[in-house]
Formats: sequence, structure tokens, C-alpha cells
Amino acid sequence: MTAAAVLLAYAVGVSTLAARMLARAGWTARAPLLGIFTYLAAAWSVIAAVGLAGLTLAVHATALGGALSQLIGACVLRLRAVYATPGGAAVAGAGLALAGLVAIRTSFTAASHLRVTRRQALRHARTARLVGRPEPALGAVLVAHSQPAAYCVAGRHPTVILTTGALQALAPGQIDAVLAHERAHLAWHHHRLLAMARIGRRALPFLPLMRDAEAQVERLVELHADDAAIQSHDPGSLAAALVVLAAAAAAPSPVPAVAPGSAPVLASAATDAVHRIHRLLRPAEPLDRPRRLVWQAVAAALVLGPLVMALAPAVLALALGRVPHA
Repeated sequence: MTAAAVLLAYAVGVSTLAARMLARAGWTARAPLLGIFTYLAAAWSVIAAVGLAGLTLAVHATALGGALSQLIGACVLRLRAVYATPGGAAVAGAGLALAGLVAIRTSFTAASHLRVTRRQALRHARTARLVGRPEPALGAVLVAHSQPAAYCVAGRHPTVILTTGALQALAPGQIDAVLAHERAHLAWHHHRLLAMARIGRRALPFLPLMRDAEAQVERLVELHADDAAIQSHDPGSLAAALVVLAAAAAAPSPVPAVAPGSAPVLASAATDAVHRIHRLLRPAEPLDRPRRLVWQAVAAALVLGPLVMALAPAVLALALGRVPHA
């Protein structure tokens, strides 16, 4: 019961405190990829903690009783004693139901989201190739559309899409920088990181951390793609291109109509363009190594924390050789 209480307290604490702390953390813009991993680690550790809390409640009333106890003897007796549930079978059953609910909801949400987005991405890529034409020199599909837009579609057939409006409105160096940004999305599989954030939000939508994680991951993947693009292109060119694309995004239909529904489209002008432009023109110092190591350790602790808390009582009991008396 103690392990379950600790895990539930951890889930509540992380879901509230982490959301506040990370929202105020300016360092995430200086190390976007680390920020993404920290948000995802926090969000998924909450899901794991809630599920493991249910399992620890259920241990005493499940298969560890009866024949299995006779088979593996004292070790099982120790585990049963450590995870004993004062409420008896009713509380243990509730714990098993909680663990099952979390597992089923998360699995169903993940399967549903991935199935829909993969199907839509495939349809979108095929449509873009039908209505547009591949431009090998650009490494993109050129779609006839008057408004400037550049974006990519991830999935089985990853595709970078550029409109003729963008080709006319942007200088060659700006086009190269924008395309490098879109290719970075695909190379770093940002759509998978976004999927993890969105699945987490749908699994436990009532927690602020889950909503924050999705919004922040959407923001940080854009910053990370910017950082990747300016490794080989002028930051000023990318910033100038963002001005043009952001202005186009204010129009009624900034992205061509080939984009269906909620396909995993990553558009270069979709997220906080003003902040991105300032960041490109006045770059901050990269996160220093000591702080980077600290936050890497925090992310690792968030990933391992729920499992450690769930297993700690059993490991301690077995190490001490504590066997309950009949």
C-alpha cells in the first residue's frame, strides 16, 4: 500500500510541479532537444507511475497467491508481505482495474493515433506528388499555390513540400535555409516525438502537464529544426524567410488544400514565429555543460523513478531476507 501511495503522490507532484517549473525554464529554448526529452520523460513517467501504483495494489491478491507461492516459496511470501493491501481483495481489485485501465487506454490511444496519422500522411504525400512535381534540385515537391508555404509530411514516404508562391517570394538562400529546416524535421523524426506528446495528452487529458508537454514539444521541435538548419545556412536568411512565411500564415489558407485533416504536417511558420525570428537574429549562449548534465540526470531520473519506487520495497525486503511468519 505504501508503494502505491508513493507512486500516486509522485504522479500528482510531477504532473503539477514539473508543468510549472518547465514552463518557467528559459533553458529549454537554448537546448530544445533536451527540453523535448525532459517534457516527454516527465509526462510518460506520470503515466507509468499511475499504472504501477495499480499493480502494486494488486500484487497481494493476484497470482502470487496459491500455487505460485508454493512453487517459489519464501521469495514470494516476502513480496506478498511487502505489498500487502490493508483493504484486502477489494482494494487489490481496484488497483488491478486502475493498472488495466491505464494500460488499455494508453495502448488504444497510441494505436488509434498512429493508425490515423500514418494513413493520412501516406494520403497527403501521394496527393502532393500527384498535384505537384518533384524538383530534384530542391529535394522537394513543388505544388502550384499562390501563397508562400513550406512544410514536410512524415511517414512511410517522407516528403518536403514547397509552393510556387514560396519559390517566388523567397530568395535562393532563404529557400535553402527553409528546406534545411524541413529536412531536419524528417531527419530527427520530430513527428515521433510529437506523437508521444499527443498520445500522453490523450491518455490523461485532465493533467496540466500533458497539455503543456504537447504544446511545448510542438514549439521545441521548431526551435530544434532551426538550430539544425543554421548549422549549414545563414541564420539571417532563415529569419527573413520566416517573416515571409509567417505573414502568409495569417492569410485564410496558408497551407495548400492537399493537407487532409490531422496529418502529421510540420509547417515552418506554424509555431511562435516572432520568438523564432528574434532567437535566430539574437542567438543566446548554448546551455553550459554542467546545467546540461543536471537536466540530463533529471530526465533519466524521471524515466527510471516510477520503476525504482515500485520495485524498491521488494528489493529491500529480499535483500534483508525478511520472511513473514505464517
